[in-house]
Amino acid sequence: MSTTQSERLRELLEPLVSSQGLDLEEIEVDSVGRKRVLRVVVDSDTGADLDQIADVSRALSAKLDETDAMGEGEYTLEVGTPGAERELKEHRHYVRATDRLVRFQLAEDGELIARILTVDDDGIDVEVPGVKGRKPTAKRLAFGDIAKARVQVEFNRKNKNEETEENAEEA
Repeated sequence: MSTTQSERLRELLEPLVSSQGLDLEEIEVDSVGRKRVLRVVVDSDTGADLDQIADVSRALSAKLDETDAMGEGEYTLEVGTPGAERELKEHRHYVRATDRLVRFQLAEDGELIARILTVDDDGIDVEVPGVKGRKPTAKRLAFGDIAKARVQVEFNRKNKNEETEENAEEA
């Protein structure tokens, strides 16, 4: 997809997505044989539920039908959210990933897996899990030190409510 088409699609669709209380995260056009697929990824600070996805999908579909932004020919519109292992690119992505485990590719120091504790304009405070019974350690990462960051899926992490209940029972 040309940059011009991508920019035109973003300019066309972003106001509609914003009007639904969501952020336009990504636009991608793929060709599958003779068919084209327009994938639109949306999100918000509180996440996007199925009703919001359906509403924004209808609004985008109507807007695309009344314009020639996708050109002639058939295409399929797919609207969804970033997914569980999303890549963190924007400041808002880091904010939304607070308390999540993230794999960082650092610009100079290799790789680090840590939990995001806080996010400010200059960087993030993380907690590096302890190894072999050691306590976790705190670390500060400037945004400039991060080459790439991706949220990690955790299957057996206790949520804060469970941890609080366990601590109360032990006391």
